[in-house]
Amino acid sequence: MQHKHEKHKMRMDKENRPSVIDLEHHHDAPIEDEEIDEWKRKMTGSWIFAVPVAFLMLSERIFGIQFFSMEYTTFLILAIGFPVLFIFGWSTIRGGMRGLFTFYFNMDSLIALGTLVAYLTGLFSLFSSIQDYSGVAAMIMAFYITGKYVEAKARGRASQEIKKLLELGAKKARILKGNKEFEVDVSEIKIGDVLIVKPGEKIPTDGIVVKGESSIDESMVTGESLPVEKTKGSNVIGATINQDGILYIKATKIGKDTFLAHIIKLVEEAQSEKVPIQVLADKITSIFVPSILVLAILTFVGWFYFSSDLSRAIAASVSVLVIACPCALGLATPTALMVGSGMGAKHGILIRKGEAMQTMKHVKIVVFDKTGTITKGKPEVTNIISSVKENYLLEIAASLEKLSEHLIARAIVEKAKLRRYKEVKSFRILRGRGVEGKIGKSEIVIGNRTLMNEKKISFKNFESRISDFESEGKTTMIVAESGKVIGIIAVADALKEDSILAIASLNKQGYKTMMITGDNEKTAKAIAKECGISEVIANVLPEDKARKVEELQKSGFVAFIGDGINDAPALKQSNVGIAMGTGTDIAIESGDIVLARGSLVGVVQAINLSKATFKKIKQNLFWAFAYNIVAIPVAVAGLLHPIVAEIAMALSSITVVTNANLLRRKKI
Repeated sequence: MQHKHEKHKMRMDKENRPSVIDLEHHHDAPIEDEEIDEWKRKMTGSWIFAVPVAFLMLSERIFGIQFFSMEYTTFLILAIGFPVLFIFGWSTIRGGMRGLFTFYFNMDSLIALGTLVAYLTGLFSLFSSIQDYSGVAAMIMAFYITGKYVEAKARGRASQEIKKLLELGAKKARILKGNKEFEVDVSEIKIGDVLIVKPGEKIPTDGIVVKGESSIDESMVTGESLPVEKTKGSNVIGATINQDGILYIKATKIGKDTFLAHIIKLVEEAQSEKVPIQVLADKITSIFVPSILVLAILTFVGWFYFSSDLSRAIAASVSVLVIACPCALGLATPTALMVGSGMGAKHGILIRKGEAMQTMKHVKIVVFDKTGTITKGKPEVTNIISSVKENYLLEIAASLEKLSEHLIARAIVEKAKLRRYKEVKSFRILRGRGVEGKIGKSEIVIGNRTLMNEKKISFKNFESRISDFESEGKTTMIVAESGKVIGIIAVADALKEDSILAIASLNKQGYKTMMITGDNEKTAKAIAKECGISEVIANVLPEDKARKVEELQKSGFVAFIGDGINDAPALKQSNVGIAMGTGTDIAIESGDIVLARGSLVGVVQAINLSKATFKKIKQNLFWAFAYNIVAIPVAVAGLLHPIVAEIAMALSSITVVTNANLLRRKKI
C-alpha cells in the first residue's frame, strides 16, 4: 500500500474525449455501469450454454445415464461449450494467453490455459483414447465469468458527480440590454453582461453586484448554512441561490473560468487517483500462476516418462491445471464485499467503492467538515435571555421575523411555533443588521450590535451574555421594544445529537480527529471544543480542502467526512471519502462510503465493518487456495480425476461464499 495515490492520466485524456471543463461535455453512460452490464450479459450467456453442458456431463459420466453415443455426446459438449469459452470468455482467453507470452501472469493466465487444455482434450478424444474434459472447461469459465460480474457489481456503480455538477448551474439567464430584458441560454453570456437575478433564482455565472441588495444561499458551494449578505460591489458565485432581493450582476467569469468549473476540474483530477483492491490477490497470483504452469509441465513429463501413457500424462497435468484454476479467487473479494455492503446498508452505510474496505483499515487520520457533517447544517435557537416573559419575547420576535426570508429569521419563527402572529406595520429589512417594524404603538427593533448602536439603543445589561454567546460561535439577535432591550436570542448551527459520542469513540480508538471548514476560526474552534476535536483548520477555501488533505496524507492514510459541494474534491483526494447522505448529490457521488442517515456514528460503524469485511476477504483468499494446495500434490500423483478436481473447485467457491456470509453475524 502507498501513502500517496499513484499518478496516472485521466481516463478522458486516454480516450481523447473533450475536457469536461468546457461545460459542454456529457457523461451519459458511466464506464463502470457499462462494465457491470457487459459482465452480466456474459454471465447470462455463459450459463445458458453451461447448464446443458453440465447436464450432459453429469448425467452420463457421474450417474451413468447415456442419452447419446460417447462420440456424439463429446461433439455436443464441444459445440455447446464453444460459445462459453470463445464468445463470452474470449476476453479472458485472449488476456490470459497474452500474459503467457509477455510473462505478465495473472488469474486470467491460469484460467485461459486450464480451460483451453481441458477443451482440447475433447477434440483429441474424438481421434484417440484421451479422456474428454471439455465439459469441465465450460464450467470453469462460467464460474469465472460469474465471479467477474459479482466483482464488477461489488465495486459499485460509476460516480456521476461530474454530471451532477454540470446540472447544478443555471440553464437560462436574464440579460439587461438598454432598458429591455432578454432571456438567453447561459452559454450565450459574455463577460461584462449585466444579469438580472430575482428572488429564488440561481445566479447564472460568477460576477459582481452592480445594483441591489440580497442574501445569497451559498451552502451548495461553501457548505455554510447561513446566507451571505450581498450589496453593491460584492462578488457572487454561479449556481448559488438568490434569496430575497433583486440583484443586478455584471458577469466577470464564464465557462471554464467559473468557480463551478474549477470545482469540476478538481473532482475530475482527484477521481483519477484511486488504488485497486485486488493488489494482494494479483501479487499472490503472479507467483502462483507460473509455479502451477511449471508444475503442470513437470507432471506431464514425469508421467509420460515413467508410464509411457499419453492419456494418463495429459489427465494428470490437466488435473493440476484444473484444480489450480482459482475460480474461487474471483469470488473471494467481491462476495465478502457484497455481504459487507448488505450489512452496511442495514445500518445506513452505503459502500460505493469496494476499495474503501481495504483502505479503511490503514486510516490514521479522520478529518471532518463542520457544517452539515458535525453540525445539523440548519440554524436553531439555542439560548434565550429575557427581561420579560419568554413567550412574549418570542411572540414579538417571530411576528417580525416571519416577514423575513433569512435563515436566522426562520429559526426564530420555528422556535416560537405561533398559531397567530401579531400585526406588523412599517416592516423593513435592514440589510446585514436586522429588521424593524411597529406592533401596535411599539417600535420593535431586532438585530446585531451595529443596529443597536445605529439606533442608539443601549444593551449594556446584556453585554456579557452576548460576548459569551459570540465566543461560542453563536449569532446573537438583540430584541428592543420602544428603545429598550427586552432580551437576546442566540442562534447557532447546533451539533448533531450523536457527534460527540462518535468523535469520542474515534479518539478512544486512537484515531487523530481534525476539522477542516470554510467557516471562521472562532465558530470552528467553539464547535470543535464542544465535540472533542483538538485540531482545527478554519477559513479554508474549497480548492484548499483537497490540498490540506493531500498534505495530511504524508503522515498517514486519511478519511474525510463531508456533505457539501465544496467537499467533493477533498472526498476524492482522501484515501477514504465518507459522504453524509443528508448532503448534496455531488458529495454523495464523490464519496467511497455514504452515511445515509447523516449520523457520525456511521463513521465508527463503517470503520468496524471495514475491518471485519477485510478480515473475511483475507480468509476467503486463504480458502480460495487451500483446496488447491491440498489437492495439487494428489493431482501430481495422478490420484485426482479432473472431474473430482472440478468438484473441489466448486467446494472452494462454496466455502468462500459461506465464509463471506458468516460476516452477517458480526456486530458493528
